[in-house]
Amino acid sequence: MSIRHILWVGSALLALSLAGAVLWLFSLPMPVMAQAQPVPEAEIQTMLAALKPPKRARPLVAVVGLNEATETTDYLLTAGVVRRADVADVLLLATGPGPVQLYPALAVHADQTVAEFDARHPDGADYVIVPAMGRDDDPAVLAWLRAQAGKGALIIGVCAGAKVVAAAGLLDGKHATTHWYYREEMLEKHPSITYVPNRRMVVDHGVSTTTGITASMPMMLSLIEAIGGRRKATDVARDLGMAPWDTRHASDAFQFTRPFATTILGNTLAFWQREQIALALRPGMDEVSLALVADAWSRTYRSNAITFSATGSVVESRHGIRIIPDERAATQHSGPVSALEHKPADALDRTLADIATRYGRRTADVVAMQLEYPGFHSGRTP
Repeated sequence: MSIRHILWVGSALLALSLAGAVLWLFSLPMPVMAQAQPVPEAEIQTMLAALKPPKRARPLVAVVGLNEATETTDYLLTAGVVRRADVADVLLLATGPGPVQLYPALAVHADQTVAEFDARHPDGADYVIVPAMGRDDDPAVLAWLRAQAGKGALIIGVCAGAKVVAAAGLLDGKHATTHWYYREEMLEKHPSITYVPNRRMVVDHGVSTTTGITASMPMMLSLIEAIGGRRKATDVARDLGMAPWDTRHASDAFQFTRPFATTILGNTLAFWQREQIALALRPGMDEVSLALVADAWSRTYRSNAITFSATGSVVESRHGIRIIPDERAATQHSGPVSALEHKPADALDRTLADIATRYGRRTADVVAMQLEYPGFHSGRTP
């Protein structure tokens, strides 16, 4: 076969591949404008009753994560929000010793390993929060979740953490939800689950699940309300910058669309335009704002967030989370980071606006879609 023939065949195959990709892209749906409908008050009250502390007057909350890959906001926001309410004792757990590398950004020290937690709290937690993890089938996590459920803990699967809860067998025959991107995968693996649309959270017989990443905010506020009452939850919501808040959701607005796919493809192919967004760590900073800002900048397919501190040492946040800097000092600073100075919901809105200014509205929409955040599309209802 001649070189000309080889080149011709290669070009033909490439053309066919590109044609197939174009056809696939045009087969994807366009975005749907959907309006979230109010949730009946009776349903809300039933949910809050199901979230009441199962054991202690002052509950013990454990947020569990893998050391190598646990979703940033799922892990940090849940702990930060409940700690600021001061209605429960909250511990960040890891499956093993050493730092917890979060995804897509940040690294922290956990408070305890799951083994240390078990030794100190043989009766188990009141609530176990399960973030999205790099793998759904970690044997240690699944065994520990089953043990905690057996001890009477209420299990809360945040975002794709629902897949981990399902893998542990704790969602069999129950109603649930999860991040829009993983819904079909979870239901295919666990067909006995009944999916509930248009709700940011679902509670069924000792297990709660939520939609995407930003649903951790209303989920934690609902948990605070169940423990400490509506006034306490409202005060925390105001501190987060997201009053009012509720559990409504427009599920149809979140799906794999043509603009979503083409924007990710275009940003990925423009690899030479990638940059780092440097975030300064300061003692006492709001860990919830930090998590949301770092998470958002790391989902553009154009940038990733890195952290630095003046001394290079671990920095303790407003509510006692020990954050490990990526660098001692900022070697490269790109993009606006003033959003860290604002309340969490405002910080996320400002970050999305900054992303839109820097990379275009479509990229900001891609980030909001990944976070399953309705506020950027239709007003603030995180």
